[in-house]
Amino acid sequence: MKEQVMLQQESRCEVADNSGGKIAYVIRVYGGSTRRDGQTRKTAGIGDKVLVSIKKALPGSDVKTGEKYKAVVVRVARNTRRKDGSYVKFDSSAVVLINDDGNPKGTRIFGPVARELRERNYMKIVSLAPEVL
Repeated sequence: MKEQVMLQQESRCEVADNSGGKIAYVIRVYGGSTRRDGQTRKTAGIGDKVLVSIKKALPGSDVKTGEKYKAVVVRVARNTRRKDGSYVKFDSSAVVLINDDGNPKGTRIFGPVARELRERNYMKIVSLAPEVL
């Protein structure tokens, strides 16, 4: 079984909106954190911004294969600890492509998103999501 990590450089993840992208490849983590002694790569958790390259896109969409976009992480396969001591974990990792002002490129969000996005002021993504966990 593959070791579960938060999203880091060179991670592949799903695109959870209808902008036209299907698979995204993380190029750079803008937020995130590193561990002191072990791994030196930045890892992105829920609500962190990343720069992604689109590896697979729908034909005829605005998003093209090989183009770079900013995105925000909405789901991670690694369990994330909350302030109340509970953990939230998803089946797969996913991002939503965003503009420079933080609004999503797509008009729909597929699948659940984490409640932590509300604290990071991505209210438009939270309001478009069918379920907030």
